[in-house]
Amino acid sequence: MIIGIPKEIKTNENRVGLVPVGVETLRQFGHTVIVETKAGVGSGFDDAAYSEAGAKIVKNAKEVFHKADMIIKVKEPIKQEYHFIRRDQVLFTYFHFAASKELTHAMMKAQAVCIAYETVQREDNSLPLLIPMSEVAGRMAPQEGAKYLERTMGGRGILLGGVPGVEPANVVVIGGGIVGTNAAKIAAGFGAKVTIMDNNLYRLRQLEDIMPKNVITMMSNPYNIRKVIQTADLVIGAVLIPGAKAPKLIRKEMLKTMKPGSVIVDVAVDQGGCIETCKPTTHENPTFVIDNVIHYCVANMPGAVPFTSTIALTNATLPYAVEIANKGWEKAVQTNKEIKHGLNMVDGLITYKGVADAFHMKYTPVDTILR
Repeated sequence: MIIGIPKEIKTNENRVGLVPVGVETLRQFGHTVIVETKAGVGSGFDDAAYSEAGAKIVKNAKEVFHKADMIIKVKEPIKQEYHFIRRDQVLFTYFHFAASKELTHAMMKAQAVCIAYETVQREDNSLPLLIPMSEVAGRMAPQEGAKYLERTMGGRGILLGGVPGVEPANVVVIGGGIVGTNAAKIAAGFGAKVTIMDNNLYRLRQLEDIMPKNVITMMSNPYNIRKVIQTADLVIGAVLIPGAKAPKLIRKEMLKTMKPGSVIVDVAVDQGGCIETCKPTTHENPTFVIDNVIHYCVANMPGAVPFTSTIALTNATLPYAVEIANKGWEKAVQTNKEIKHGLNMVDGLITYKGVADAFHMKYTPVDTILR
C-alpha cells in the first residue's frame, strides 16, 4: 500500500501524522510511504530523518493525495484539501464530524473511507487514539487557564496556587474522564482548590481514591454546576460523548453569575463544546470575552506542544495504521472491532450513529456495507 503523510495546514498546527520510526515500521511490512516536504519540521523532524527511515519526499500535498492509497493525518481535512480527496481513498485522522456539517458533507461527496481516531474503541469502551491527546489537552488546560487569569491577559489577577496567607484559585473541572482527570491532577499540583464533577458515581468514587486532598468530587447536575461556577476562578470543560456533540452544560445566562475576569477553558470544543458560548479559536487568536468571562476554546490544543504530541499520537496510532495497511480497510474492519468502531463514512454513507444523529441524517450500519 502507498501511505501518504501531508503537511498539516490548519492554523498553528505543528503536529504531523507519523514520525520517522513509523515510516521505518511500515516499510518493514513492504509499504511505500510518501511524505510532503517539511511535514515534520514543526514537530522537530526534518526531511532527512524521513528519508533515512525510507520515505519518499514529495514537493506538495497534491502529489501526496494523488499517489497515496491511505492518508495518515492529525487534523481533519480543511476546505483547501477537499478537492484532493478521491473515492475509496482511506483517510485515517481525527475527524470530529459531529462538530462540522460542512466537513461531513464534503467527505460524503468525496466518497472517501473515513476512519476517525476519536471513535476507535476498545471493548472496555476506552478510546485508545483519543487518550494521548486527551492527556496532553487535559494537562495543558490548567496551564493555559493560569496564564489567562493573569491581569495582564485580562484575567482576575489571581495566582492558581496562591501563596502563604493568600488563598489559591478555585478550579472547577466538568467531566471525570481522561481530560478531566489530567486537568485536575495538574491544577491540584499547582496548589489550586479543585472540584471535579462527573455524572457517574462509580467514577467519582475512583477519583476520590486517586486524587490529592485539595481535590473534591461532586456529582455533575444542573444545580451543582450553577452553584460551583459562581465561586470558580477557572472552569475547565472536559465532557466527551464519543463521536457525538458534547452537551451544553453551561448556558449563556449562567455566565452573569461568574466572577468578572474568570476563565473558561473548553477542551470539548472539538466536539462542539460543553459551554454554550464557546466557539472554536486558534493558537493565534485563542480567546474572546463574553459577560466579562474569558473564553479559551482552541480546537487543537496539543498542536502547541507538537514534539510531545506527535510522538504520543504515533505511539497509539501506528499499530492500527499497520493493520489497515497490511489487511486493507475492509478486512481490517471485519477482523478488528476497534477499527470497526472507527469507521465513520464509506462511499458517501454515514456509518457512525453519533454523526448521523448530530445532523438528523441517514445512518447506515457498517455490517450492511461490508462485502
